[in-house]
Amino acid sequence: MNSLLQKLTSLDRKIFKGINGRLHRKSLSIGFYYITHLGGAWFTIIATLLIWYFSANPWSRLGIQALVALALSHIPVAIAKKVYPRIRPYLALPGTNTFPNPLTDHSFPSGHTTAIFSVTMPFMVVMPSLIIVLGPLALVVGISRIYLGLHYPSDVLAGAVIGSSVAFGTVALWA
Repeated sequence: MNSLLQKLTSLDRKIFKGINGRLHRKSLSIGFYYITHLGGAWFTIIATLLIWYFSANPWSRLGIQALVALALSHIPVAIAKKVYPRIRPYLALPGTNTFPNPLTDHSFPSGHTTAIFSVTMPFMVVMPSLIIVLGPLALVVGISRIYLGLHYPSDVLAGAVIGSSVAFGTVALWA
């Protein structure tokens, strides 16, 4: 079991270094710096509130489902960050590319990734044609977290699983 954990940790760091190191370009850095905020609290809360309040059904219903999924998904995130206080990669791995004044709280799981998946998943479940736009958007936000040196791939994967699971549950219970 210990050997498996070591192999997974090694793979996690190898993928991290590939995305954060070998892919690093000035043009990508600027884009990822702004894209990452699509998974931030301000954007996700305001976007879901606006969709809920100003749209007609089914958009309004999806907006409130996304808002509920967003709120509920951050309960397991807060618990996991307390139970598993993982140090952010830019603090743990020398030579990591990051930006000025990065986050300093714990990295596992990625809250931004959880947020973007919890907010986009209700729309993708109910309107599968939106997968073409929202699926890549959610993935790019997750990748941006690695690219910016803030999360390991496993942090992002855990965030995607949490956000998606809570969103699926929210949509299923609403039906």
